[in-house]
Amino acid sequence: MLHANAALTPRQRLRLAQLVVEDDWPKIRAAEFFGVAWKTADRWAERYRILGKAGMVDRSSRPHSSPARTDPVTTKRIVSLRLRKRWGAVRLAAETGVAASTAGAVLRRCGINRLSRLERRGRDVVRYEHASPGDLLHADVKKLGNIPAGGGWRFLGREQGKANRIADGGRARSRNHGPLMRHGFIHVVLDDHSRLAYAEIHDDELGVTATAVLRRAVAWFADRGVTARRVLTDNGGCYRSRNGTAACGELGITPKRTRPYRPQTNGKVERFNRTMTSEWAFVEMFTSEAARRAAFPAWLHTYNHHRPHTGIGGHPPISRLTNLSGQYT
Repeated sequence: MLHANAALTPRQRLRLAQLVVEDDWPKIRAAEFFGVAWKTADRWAERYRILGKAGMVDRSSRPHSSPARTDPVTTKRIVSLRLRKRWGAVRLAAETGVAASTAGAVLRRCGINRLSRLERRGRDVVRYEHASPGDLLHADVKKLGNIPAGGGWRFLGREQGKANRIADGGRARSRNHGPLMRHGFIHVVLDDHSRLAYAEIHDDELGVTATAVLRRAVAWFADRGVTARRVLTDNGGCYRSRNGTAACGELGITPKRTRPYRPQTNGKVERFNRTMTSEWAFVEMFTSEAARRAAFPAWLHTYNHHRPHTGIGGHPPISRLTNLSGQYT
């Protein structure tokens, strides 16, 4: 392979070989003329005699045989488990009886070492979108650990984050105990057509709380000219409660449920949760949970009114609510 300081390019190799083979130059003289070793001149001259001009290019450094290479049966089993189970190299190694480095090498050689390369492999992406705002609302709850006073482990490291958590009233991680500390629950209601989002942060995910959020969300959307008709949720207890069912009946909304263990059905709100955590919750170091929550309304406004959304052609969600005054403020 050529490098920055290579003495001979393929063209120079050809000139050297032709001088030796066709013009009968001594190999030592040709080597001195091109500033290379005698063995180098001899190698290119011999290749020219055998292969001609085609022999002047670099050859692959790959060996002709690899007797220690993983056998096809084991390779096939590793690939099959990776595709079906999504296991990593360590788990695959334990299952197939090879070293973890061997399993990792097989995954890299087959181009499946990253899980992102397995998503929708060989299948068309099926997308849907309801025709009008309010035809379907997606509701979900995102659970986040509260930030202790002084900052959390993501920015300060495990040791300092643990110390801050304990000092703030949390507990150290233990197999025999419950949650480390209190959590925050972001209740989200998102419109399928426009991707416009309504969200509130609470300290629980009880049915009473989720129902109250839904009522306020429906009123919030109504103020913007959107009439809610259906709402899609997962099978969480807060959505299956009597309060939730009664509220949907009073609001004239048809409740829908996702298939169990199929979060893709509620994919739009799941994608919003991912955007929310990456662009708000973990985008900067907050020294307290109060500081992070105080920054949430501004981010949510930016998401709804200013942030371009790739799912709707690079426009902000509010732009899909037509004839709404002040929608770009």
